[in-house]
Amino acid sequence: MGDKLKIIEVLIERANHTLDRPFSYLYKGNKQVDKGYRVLLEFNHQELVGYVLSAQETNESKEELEDKLGFNLYYIIDVIDSSPLLNDDLLELSDKVANYYLAPKIAVLQSMLPPSLSPRKSSLKAPKIAYDQYVKIKKYDIDGLTAKQINLLDAIKEDKEVLKRDIPQVSILAKLVEYGLVEIIKKEKRRLVLPDVEEEKPIILTKDQNLVIQEFNSSNDSVYLLEGVTGSGKSEVYLTLSKQMLAKGKSVLMLVPEISLTPMATRKFLSKFRENVAILHSELTPAEKYDEYRKIANGEAKIVVGARSAIFAPLSNIGLIILDEEHVESYKQDVSPFYHAREVAIMRGKMHGAKVLLGSATPSLESRARAGKGIYHLLTLNKRINEQPLPKTTVVNLKDYRNIDKESYIFSHKLRDEIAKTLDNKNQAILLINRRGFSTSYSCRHCGHVFKCPTCNIPLTYHKQENMLKCHHCDYMEVVSETCPECGSKYLMKTGFGTERIEEEIHRLYPEARTLRLDSDSAKIRTKIPRVIEAFRNKEADILIGTQMIAKGHDFPDVTLVGIVLADIGLSMPSYRSSERAFQLITQAVGRSGRSDKKGEAIIQTYMPEHYAITMAARQDYEVFYAKEMKMRKAQGYPPYQYLASVTISGKNEELVVETIYKIVEQLNYEFKDQGTILGPTTPYVSFEKDKHLRVALVKYRDQELARTILSKIIKTISGKNSINISVNIDPYNF
Repeated sequence: MGDKLKIIEVLIERANHTLDRPFSYLYKGNKQVDKGYRVLLEFNHQELVGYVLSAQETNESKEELEDKLGFNLYYIIDVIDSSPLLNDDLLELSDKVANYYLAPKIAVLQSMLPPSLSPRKSSLKAPKIAYDQYVKIKKYDIDGLTAKQINLLDAIKEDKEVLKRDIPQVSILAKLVEYGLVEIIKKEKRRLVLPDVEEEKPIILTKDQNLVIQEFNSSNDSVYLLEGVTGSGKSEVYLTLSKQMLAKGKSVLMLVPEISLTPMATRKFLSKFRENVAILHSELTPAEKYDEYRKIANGEAKIVVGARSAIFAPLSNIGLIILDEEHVESYKQDVSPFYHAREVAIMRGKMHGAKVLLGSATPSLESRARAGKGIYHLLTLNKRINEQPLPKTTVVNLKDYRNIDKESYIFSHKLRDEIAKTLDNKNQAILLINRRGFSTSYSCRHCGHVFKCPTCNIPLTYHKQENMLKCHHCDYMEVVSETCPECGSKYLMKTGFGTERIEEEIHRLYPEARTLRLDSDSAKIRTKIPRVIEAFRNKEADILIGTQMIAKGHDFPDVTLVGIVLADIGLSMPSYRSSERAFQLITQAVGRSGRSDKKGEAIIQTYMPEHYAITMAARQDYEVFYAKEMKMRKAQGYPPYQYLASVTISGKNEELVVETIYKIVEQLNYEFKDQGTILGPTTPYVSFEKDKHLRVALVKYRDQELARTILSKIIKTISGKNSINISVNIDPYNF
């Protein structure tokens, strides 16, 4: 190796467009450094981490290089890694993702790697490999040993390997080591303890499941959409195809959209493949994530189960990538780089020659449209696995006062009656509202002042349990005030209701009912989601109350009633996706009822009983909803008929932000001419975040390459301005 001078090109850890280019540094030392290594360096008087893009030995001196390049070169401080962090496949994937989403490459790399390996300064303090020390026999010879020494030597011999910390006789062990009779070896410790899961008995597949599997295996297509009604047995199809892939020596990537769904998917895969499974999701500790990542990279796992970021797992020889509940929005990252796991899965599938399987009872309109055009291969499961009918569904019109129970403004007569019947029959119920907390806003009756988040400028939600006001966007919280900060009045009121309020109402109306609640607040403790779901499955509660995280993917055999307390939430949101979101949520929620041999019932309470998203969801009629919604999208020029990109400008000076966004809209109109439609500029719902004002413009277009060229040009124009930030989101979800 020697310590010959190397010139290295690095990306700096700052994930913004201005610094999205290689910077040149020098290294003269005896450590290996190459593409894919992290290095410690000084940049702009700060100690940062850089990611090496290339490293070349040079015979020229520092001075000669500086003369040739025309700028000063600095030495890096140190090389952090002893081997590259990413293989060539993942490096190529990072380029594709950065190019498609117009994202700084370092932002993509930071999303791909766990905290301990991320190209960030904070990674240097993150957990590294942990070891356990074991004692094993080196030579068995009892000559000259004391009785106690022989006793310990025999015990070690019997167990072959003993954890050093399990041996209390420290001094005796030290003598055995000294005599060369035993040795202490280090083994890497796995900090994630996988749950003990009994191996499930093989399930006999239905005729429909077998036909889907045969069609999948006999086709050479790359991407498949499995549209199957709730309870049709999509999971068993995933498991069977995974088993077949493993038999061929291939590996499998199984993605689920929500952390709350991961425990169930994990259990299913562990029950079938135990030692071959690794887990990756954001609720793991950095130490657990690091261990699982290395386990995958070392080839010790052939199946990875995880949420969105698991799409970057360092698996090799991938044969199958599955996205369950492919329609769920959490597959789309809402911070830079704004990647969608579905699109990355398709990129990665092409690179590996792997098949991609997207599954859902309510596919996203984009995926269903692609299937309609033959871009995806459509597979269908139209019947529930046990031939059970879909739940009997009733839509309750909350505008009709005759439906409202005088004892409770939250529950209708119909829902109250069905809850009582469910409890009497010793069955279980799920109550869903797409809103957490006790009430949705806190305001002054006297002057109308609404308590808002100082960071985001959106109304705070009242949480009774902690007596706090919380922002559901940035997690800001404050203690509830007893007086209005504007006028000093004590007449403060809470309006609306959330999961906490529903739980309180259930306890008041049905004192004997045992309840569990699951929402983003109750799930703050990372082990709580699987504990709550398992407790409900084990019938430790009669009623599960929650937000959308309880609506998808779960299989509770004793649930015979689902009540959607207020189905309208979301329909009034200013988004072209609002009807699709409402339809999907209601359909998925209704599908939790009557999944075993018990008949299911679903009650949908709404102020908009005629809305097509609600009427079609009540009938579980995806095809009619799809046809109706596609007409609306076509008329409005929204996906899947056109592509979308949002351009967000942020900065501390509001006047400059407004001025900049108007200039950008002008430039966009000029560049796109009649090849695109520019909407805005507008003020987003969250218009003030982290001390910065935000303004946004939306671009509709058909030509992706043209859009990429124009948007790249605009990014370069703005990137040089220090006081203004630009963020481009390709295929945004929240518009």
